[in-house]
Amino acid sequence: MLRTFCYCCVGAVLLTIAGGARDVARAADADTADALGPPIHAVLTSPPNVPPPTMRDHPAHVIVELEVREVEKEISEGVRYTFWTFGGTVPGSFIRVRQGDTVEFHLKNHPDNKMPHNIDLHGVIGPGGGAASSFTAPGHESQFTFKAMNQGIYVYHCATAPVGMHVGNGMYGLMLVEPPQGLPPVDHEYYVMQGDFYTVGKYREKGLQPFDMQKAIDERPTYVLFNGSESSLVGDRALTAKVGETVRLFVGNGGPNLVSSFHVIGEIFDRVWYEGGTHFQENVQTTLIPAGGAAIAEFHTLVPGSFVLVDHSIFRAFNKGALAILKVDGPPNKAIYSGKEVDSVYLGDKAQDLAVVSRVTSSAEKGTLTVEQQVKAGQVLFAGTCSVCHQANGHGLEGVFPPLAGSDLLANDPKRAMHIVLNGLTGNVTVNGKTYNSVMPPMSQLNDDELANILTYVTNSWGNKPYRYTAQEVAATRKATARPPGAAH
Repeated sequence: MLRTFCYCCVGAVLLTIAGGARDVARAADADTADALGPPIHAVLTSPPNVPPPTMRDHPAHVIVELEVREVEKEISEGVRYTFWTFGGTVPGSFIRVRQGDTVEFHLKNHPDNKMPHNIDLHGVIGPGGGAASSFTAPGHESQFTFKAMNQGIYVYHCATAPVGMHVGNGMYGLMLVEPPQGLPPVDHEYYVMQGDFYTVGKYREKGLQPFDMQKAIDERPTYVLFNGSESSLVGDRALTAKVGETVRLFVGNGGPNLVSSFHVIGEIFDRVWYEGGTHFQENVQTTLIPAGGAAIAEFHTLVPGSFVLVDHSIFRAFNKGALAILKVDGPPNKAIYSGKEVDSVYLGDKAQDLAVVSRVTSSAEKGTLTVEQQVKAGQVLFAGTCSVCHQANGHGLEGVFPPLAGSDLLANDPKRAMHIVLNGLTGNVTVNGKTYNSVMPPMSQLNDDELANILTYVTNSWGNKPYRYTAQEVAATRKATARPPGAAH
């Protein structure tokens, strides 16, 4: 049998084998080398920031000091939650070391905290990933030492019983163990971590919301979020880059329950180091990140615009909060993308300034809520919830979606309008003498305040007969409506 050889291919294989051998040798050297020089205090950063590269050609003795804080923070506009955190943020502080480093780890539990805590670092080889050595009562500090043996991006989390509750309250973060040669330079590195949260109140129900253990056990999250809040990476907090730059995302999933289908709308990942390991896949659209896992995703920007980070289990993005923005500035490149950009279709109400909603909530709690405040809040919520069908000017779409501007239905029977918005409508409806046949889905996922504000905005706009809806009125209609078992209410 005649065999032919491609000497270029053989050479490439030999080079690959040689390169792999060099990498193995470097890793072996890192595993056995002693730490050099005086101890170094690790630079820790809060999300979405990432510490600078270690820029060392040798392992070192690195001191990491991390404090546990139990803090009340905003999880959504007008919604408060008591998070348990590493470093005061969700996710916790980003830790960056080099393979072969000897890490002296100090875990401090702030004296104002109520609970004991510990830490399990997935990048640690040892009982509990450090958890067995770090159980720490409030007002105390624990210390243990480990060697960073394996390169990669690793999750850390609390492992104090009940473990799920500690993780579900936001106790997770990422530790990067750089390879000995470091990572290739890029223009931007960002830290993004997904988590699922379980509150007694429904999605966006205002006020301080406690943790719901039964929802967590049943794996029915109220929120699925990036970096612990609906507003963490949108608006003024959006990630930024310029056209022509390379972006590296360190993406983790704290869980405690859900697997993430991580996707950036309008981008393709050049490389994804899947599951946080040493191998990468190229030209990836969406990557799975398991609970308690992480990945590194890189891409280069070619056109300007708002690029939306989502969990592509898509209801989590638009109805539970798993949505973030990367704003890319620079000149357009119409050879690559010519189109008009309509962010609001993707972003929903997150394209608006939701701070006005918080102010309205505060006024309602004080009993000082005005019609003008309701109208402003309702306008923001309408833009993200209703404007795609009914249009921003309220004119609707001919023959499909009835107009809200100058609507005789709203003028003649405002309570019926509230019932339609809350419970939906299928079939014919006559507005201003014209018949429309479409489907209005129930907006029961919105809370009573939101529905009252949207309806008040509509009836006080576009030449409509003014009418003021109240949250109590919406709540009474909701309660009086029979629904099939399991339906949203």
